[in-house]
Amino acid sequence: MASSSPPDANLQPQPPGTARVDRAVSIVPAPALIALAAVAMVASLYSALLYAPTDSFQGNIQRIFYIHMPAALTMYIAVTLLFFASVLYLQKRDDRWDEVGAAAAEVGILFGTVVMITGPMWARPVWGTWWTWDAKLTSTFILWLILIAYLMLRAYGGAPEQVARFCAVLGIIGFLDLPIIHFSVMWWRTMHPQPVVLTEGGLGANLPGSMLATVALGMLAALLLFAVLFRYRLRVERMSRRLMAMRRSLDFSQEENL
Repeated sequence: MASSSPPDANLQPQPPGTARVDRAVSIVPAPALIALAAVAMVASLYSALLYAPTDSFQGNIQRIFYIHMPAALTMYIAVTLLFFASVLYLQKRDDRWDEVGAAAAEVGILFGTVVMITGPMWARPVWGTWWTWDAKLTSTFILWLILIAYLMLRAYGGAPEQVARFCAVLGIIGFLDLPIIHFSVMWWRTMHPQPVVLTEGGLGANLPGSMLATVALGMLAALLLFAVLFRYRLRVERMSRRLMAMRRSLDFSQEENL
């Protein structure tokens, strides 16, 4: 006697929360979003290399800052999105929040890798060393390792529900590292410079207008790139899971017909 296929969360209607996420990432049509990101990136590079003045102390190597800082802040945004998706998954056990978390983590590690590459490139001429185990760099490296572990767990972890729970916990732990990263230069003595954009005196209070404009343009480019990558990564994640669900349903039906 044949029975119906088991229900699968990936085939059910979307809950309001994830529907809002979909609407948020779909406000701008995909081709227009890609075009905006491309234009912003070109304008950001032009501003960083040619428009912004040369730093009087560090010289031209300081221009890496206009890539390093937007990448770091965008990594913060990705990990924050991962945190909320992880909490909501643990609360609701809805696979769609797990999909949002997976997409945010993968894009976040991309920006985190940019931070880990540009940081030593900037540090070597200024500090005289590629790396030092101070609080800022070490806590950033720990977050990067947490995101690596998150992706490895997704790839090799085993049962999907168990993997989703463990990944959600990792996502929350990664988020808890963000305040340590951001405030480490204030809490401990580090080689990393103090914040120059988000300062107690106001937004970019000690930066010339041309530098602040370049920072803003770099941040806009990074956010648009994040939106493009997150949008497509989320779509790929959902298509992959729906394909897996269809395969499971087909296998179930074939077993019932034997």
